[in-house]
Amino acid sequence: MTSNGATSAETETHATPDLERLFDPDSVAVVGASPDSFYSGNLVDNLLDYGFDGDLYPVNPSRDEVWDRRCYDDVDDVPETVDLVVVSVPREYVVDVVRAAGDRGVPVALVLTAGFSEADEAGAAVEADLAAAAEDAGIRVVGPNCIGVMSSAGATLTSTCSREPEPGGIGLVSQSGALAFTTFFERAADQDLHFSHIVSTGNETDLTLTDYVAYLAEQDDVDVICTYVEGIEDPERFMRVAERAVRNGTPVLTVKIGQSDQAEAATLSHTGSLTGDDDAWAAAFDQTGVQRVPDIPDLLGRANAHTGGAPPDGDRVCIASTSGGLASLLADMAAERGLALPDIDGATEQALLDLDDLLTYGELRNPADIRGYGADVLPEIADALLNDDGFDAYVFAIGLSGVDDRAADIAADLAAIAARAEDPVYVLWTGRKVPDDPSETPAYARLRESVPFYEDPSRCLDAVASTVEFAAARDRLADQSPRSALAADRGASADLDLPRGRVLTWEEAESLLSAFDVPTVETRLATSADEAADALASMDGSAVLKVDSPELPHRTDAGAVRLGVESAEEAREAYDDVYTAARTRVDDDDIAGILVQPMVDGGVEAMLGVAPGDVFGSLVTVGPGGVLVEVLDESATLVPPFSRADARRAVEETALADVLTDRRDGEPLPVDPVVDLLVCVGDLAASVESVAELDLNPVVVTADGPVAVDALVRTTE
Repeated sequence: MTSNGATSAETETHATPDLERLFDPDSVAVVGASPDSFYSGNLVDNLLDYGFDGDLYPVNPSRDEVWDRRCYDDVDDVPETVDLVVVSVPREYVVDVVRAAGDRGVPVALVLTAGFSEADEAGAAVEADLAAAAEDAGIRVVGPNCIGVMSSAGATLTSTCSREPEPGGIGLVSQSGALAFTTFFERAADQDLHFSHIVSTGNETDLTLTDYVAYLAEQDDVDVICTYVEGIEDPERFMRVAERAVRNGTPVLTVKIGQSDQAEAATLSHTGSLTGDDDAWAAAFDQTGVQRVPDIPDLLGRANAHTGGAPPDGDRVCIASTSGGLASLLADMAAERGLALPDIDGATEQALLDLDDLLTYGELRNPADIRGYGADVLPEIADALLNDDGFDAYVFAIGLSGVDDRAADIAADLAAIAARAEDPVYVLWTGRKVPDDPSETPAYARLRESVPFYEDPSRCLDAVASTVEFAAARDRLADQSPRSALAADRGASADLDLPRGRVLTWEEAESLLSAFDVPTVETRLATSADEAADALASMDGSAVLKVDSPELPHRTDAGAVRLGVESAEEAREAYDDVYTAARTRVDDDDIAGILVQPMVDGGVEAMLGVAPGDVFGSLVTVGPGGVLVEVLDESATLVPPFSRADARRAVEETALADVLTDRRDGEPLPVDPVVDLLVCVGDLAASVESVAELDLNPVVVTADGPVAVDALVRTTE
């Protein structure tokens, strides 16, 4: 089974689209332009008010003149072939307008009109016609059901932007139009945080969220890409595009909804998209270095940190706080986020202790409690800390008023410190923010222009952790093959002719597993009680007997398994018992025989499997097996193809690694053989399209390595 619905060849044919004329057009035609229309009217107002100096052509046969400009009857009447056509007409006219624009040579259409696949079946049919017409005419389409787009260096093409965008380093791609501008943009602007680009993707009948991410990742003015994701039609392409962005140095952050049934239902009614299995998306993001964040404030806070320059070289953070209580709180929060707080010692500690204006008592810890007095000697404190090679990033936490005269000096000092620091500096200011005169700009606010600035401790350390996590993901991805290469190395297997639409017999399953170097326990098939006894005699120790029937995949539930068989007599008796139990559930013709296998003792049981997904074609799972499946209820998910590094992180994410290495009743067992086995199962999942489901449970791991003692394989029709 492949990792998604699209083949590798289909995925590779998608080049990064040229969207320059969408974001920075020299000429725009607005079809359906009317000052009386909320959407087209406000869009034109914003376009003109926010600095567009190109040619604007209103198109509306019901008007002679609008905005002091001649109004044209249709696109063909416009005196030049424009860079962009904005479409805001009833849905029954949209296809004709877009087709006419494409025939005229217009490269891109921005379709605001709603009422397509998100509305009803008739709308879905019109949307399909729109996609076909656009392809035939050679025009790219944004939307339909789209609020608009914006480029701070180009044009603002939306009806819902209440202020002129300022230049920034955040590229935002949102599958919610209303959230894109009325929430993301407005909330960020309130915090002096600004965007380079914003896209409301609409229904994505042509251009998709992945297209925009691919484009933004190649823009010099984009420091970080943020996405609001409901559903993605081609998840494999998104994974490759996002992975490439992170590998090349552009962080990708996402709010991905769909963790609840209610969210999925809301998305279906909103866009017609499937959100997909949440564990699968978590795996996809983890494998490609995409950071998933819980909500909008988190997204903006973390994005802010990524616009401040290069990320830290490591996870060693130094925190200096004017409040001891705040220092303690930040210490706990840093530990929760996996951030290291090395000691302040040696020459650095002595330099701080020697400061006359810094009240200390014998030693300094990290976080350093510099007390309120320390705010008056921040440059001297920073000189000592910034010269210490033992730290990768710095947080200055100010628990003082941000609106008095002293705050102005503190803010100026912090700005100067950040400017000269070679490592990232973050500012947390938790004191008073509202001045007596509301019209006055408080001193602390000016820091936002030059330093990642936070008012909430958790948001601040989330942001620090985000930059650390990005650097680690970027370096990790740089050291392994990209997904496109992994897929090429694991091309579909043409040598396997598997029966379709049923569970495989043991012999068929064993042949499949052997082709991908998945070890299985020694097994003999008996078709009589005497053959069972002979099989036992050929093995060392006790044996397991179990039915082999594609029609009875869960043989334990039928009582068709016997454990601990030790003698020929017991083997004959077990054969008869297992066969009789199976016959109560299936016909004789459906029983291939009885499997005889040696008992594998003294090991750790693991579980590996392949399962179908709603959006991803197949998912690979790993975790503790046997009875531990229900006891620990813990497994990790991977989206094939995946690297060996991904496989190791998945094994170590579960309790399986600890169960292997910290055994109470035996010597530690190595993790590497299980990692190798997981890679083999991933190769199988990525290569054999006809495998719908695979369950290896248990896989017994001993000092000799892992071996599958049971296997259930179901193929597609």
